[in-house]
Amino acid sequence: MESLKVRHYMTQHPVTFKADMPLSAALERVIQFNDFFSGPVVDDCGKVIGFLSEQDLLDKLVKVSYYCQDSHTVGDCMTRDVDTVGPELPIIELADYMRDGRSTYPVVDDDRLVGVINRRAVLKAIEKNLQSCFKHQV
Repeated sequence: MESLKVRHYMTQHPVTFKADMPLSAALERVIQFNDFFSGPVVDDCGKVIGFLSEQDLLDKLVKVSYYCQDSHTVGDCMTRDVDTVGPELPIIELADYMRDGRSTYPVVDDDRLVGVINRRAVLKAIEKNLQSCFKHQV
């Protein structure tokens, strides 16, 4: 399990957002990507400057929908203090990080976003490892 790395299981083309994007446009992007309901906010150089969660969207979009006023941007709602991981991080270490409640991490290499990884991907890695562990016990 130690040899499994984040880079083997991350999504390389994740949903991303820009800070000046209206929340309604962010919701449209989220709906297009069925596996990810959250994602990193990046600047024009691909640097992660925030993270927009489904909770962030829900909190503001209920009011936007009720009043039909799309006055909020991603930058208004995003979390600015973002934990990231590198592509060479072992999956087992990432699984430990995820015990704090976070389900998705941006993957950054040389200060640029290269992907995202979520709990489902970590579970797939664990499943693959378990299959190889037990295939000889049949």
